[in-house]
Amino acid sequence: MRRTDPLSFCLGIAAGIGLKAACDLFAASSRPRPKGTHYVRAAGQSQMQAPPKEWDIVDEKSDESFPASDPPGNY
Repeated sequence: MRRTDPLSFCLGIAAGIGLKAACDLFAASSRPRPKGTHYVRAAGQSQMQAPPKEWDIVDEKSDESFPASDPPGNY
């Protein structure tokens, strides 16, 4: 069995990591960015445009638990 030179081994690992990073960077830059997804409102009754007249602790926890795009887990 042939033994690999430690310097060659380290350079090979570094080259592989560099190649993966370059490929990941290229893939991320060529992807279109979704529009309108940069703002997420803070949770809570005071942050709503039309807050309900009655708001209890269950409503508060439900509002804080899920982002607007994620349905509750009990569906």
